[in-house]
Amino acid sequence: MKQITYGVVELEQMRELSGLALMQGIAEGRYPAAPIAGTPGLEHYNPFGSVHGGYITTLLDSAMACAVQTNVPAGQGSTTLELKVNFVRAVNVQSGEVRAEGNVISAGKRVATAEGRLYDASGNLCAHASTTCLIFPI
Repeated sequence: MKQITYGVVELEQMRELSGLALMQGIAEGRYPAAPIAGTPGLEHYNPFGSVHGGYITTLLDSAMACAVQTNVPAGQGSTTLELKVNFVRAVNVQSGEVRAEGNVISAGKRVATAEGRLYDASGNLCAHASTTCLIFPI
């Protein structure tokens, strides 16, 4: 099994890579993966006995931002302007490893939109979201 390194990509590297090359490099292990990825634990719980919606929102925001980034040329970055999340199933430690997916709906020179979905280890949909991102020079 391949060892995953967690961390962040240096800003200088990001300037030189297209968003697609960056995401491919992360997937191939040439660049570090996001530290937030993984299995939700008790440390992510809210006071009401389930994983906090902020954790779920963060995973969806990251997945959608990564999808948008695949459409961004070298020297450009993106950031979230707007985010909408729908929670449809509780996430807890019994959910196992969760998987967030992001898909671009539209990508222009300055603005992109995307949608995301979060699934539990059994493939059940737990939340879905949409975003608008600003594309800007790094």
